[in-house]
Amino acid sequence: MTQQSCDPTEQNTSPQPTSGTVAKDEIARFAKISDQWWNTEGKFRALHELNPLRTKFIRDHIARHFKRDPLEERPLRGLRVLDIGCGGGLLAEPMSRLGAHVTGIDAGATSISIARSHATLMGLQIDYRHYSPELLANDGEIFDVVLAMEVVEHVADLSEFLSISSALIQPKGAFFLSTLNRTLKSLALAKLAAEYILRWVPAGTHDWRKFQKPSELAAYLRPLDVHVQDLKGMTYSPMADTWCLSDDLGVNYIMYANRSL
Repeated sequence: MTQQSCDPTEQNTSPQPTSGTVAKDEIARFAKISDQWWNTEGKFRALHELNPLRTKFIRDHIARHFKRDPLEERPLRGLRVLDIGCGGGLLAEPMSRLGAHVTGIDAGATSISIARSHATLMGLQIDYRHYSPELLANDGEIFDVVLAMEVVEHVADLSEFLSISSALIQPKGAFFLSTLNRTLKSLALAKLAAEYILRWVPAGTHDWRKFQKPSELAAYLRPLDVHVQDLKGMTYSPMADTWCLSDDLGVNYIMYANRSL
């Protein structure tokens, strides 16, 4: 998720994200609500509610992949984790608390500024950069784990984004993605209901035509030597007012994949 910079010194000293995967209209859209990142009752309420579910799924699979105990205090210690489209740091912070060396990148400098400030407030050391994946690839960086949560539906060129993101994963490393499925159910619930009836997210946040079916993402990843290992739906129960992992992939889903080479 992406925003515009409010820090002129950062604009003068930081490399600017290249335009290949960055959608400028998405940057502008999220810039308007960037002050809401850490408001649990605000525009990003749904992400706050999903975060414990996403964190547990990621933690458990990383621990299993790297032969760690997921229940120890810092099971991700020593691992380099990249959070692409980190926004205000909602996922980067729990990854850091779990022991990972976290790099968070976003094409919007306002989000990065907010993420840095909040991490400092929380006493966390997270490497936040106003970067696109292209810039990291140009720097020759590589990570044990790459996260792309709720990002693929917002990029300008999905094929290029996945190709570059996959190249940032070390051989035998892990890749996590979450997004919205392109189904009639997601059109009704994630687009119409969430944006215009329940007002969970601002109207216009999502373009249903850019939602990706799990099979489509898997097909993009396979030629990149990245193979899906697990796939779960993230399902909202209105009766319990909670989110849970399920086999229902009709709306939100999260994917765990490994890079084989």
